[in-house]
Amino acid sequence: MAEICYRPIGLVHSKFKDNNKVPIQSIFSKDEGVIEIYPEFLEGLKDLDGFSHIYLIYHFHLSKGFSLKVTPFLNNAEKGVFSTRAPKRPNNIGLSILKIKKIEDNRIYVLDIDVIDKTPVLDIKPYVSLFDNRSDAKDGWFSDKNTTQKSYLSDNRFLD
Repeated sequence: MAEICYRPIGLVHSKFKDNNKVPIQSIFSKDEGVIEIYPEFLEGLKDLDGFSHIYLIYHFHLSKGFSLKVTPFLNNAEKGVFSTRAPKRPNNIGLSILKIKKIEDNRIYVLDIDVIDKTPVLDIKPYVSLFDNRSDAKDGWFSDKNTTQKSYLSDNRFLD
């Protein structure tokens, strides 16, 4: 099988300096961040300001190794890694939905950041409600979870 290589298009700037105490999903974050796009990719931001949200696709640069079975956040039972959003994955790719606050030059100012500072950005895609909202979606093992807990911050289960 051929190796696939990606080249970062930018960096995340956030207050989170390590992978402990980070919101486990962007929906649980109230923090702001900045997505810095490298100058050679600046033209790619054209027309993005008409969207309210983006999918940020990034590399979990602090994650080392992986396991095919993990105990995800909000659960105490082991699950297959592909049924979770755990960072220790065969291809350390992360995905967040972020709200655009504003775009200035090569910087996208976002709300609801759940990504560690200096994380390499692989791609950005607009969130389009017609395409991305599925009324018939099922939540698998997560559907019976208590979502009224007080903290939605990462703990040390994925620290190296």
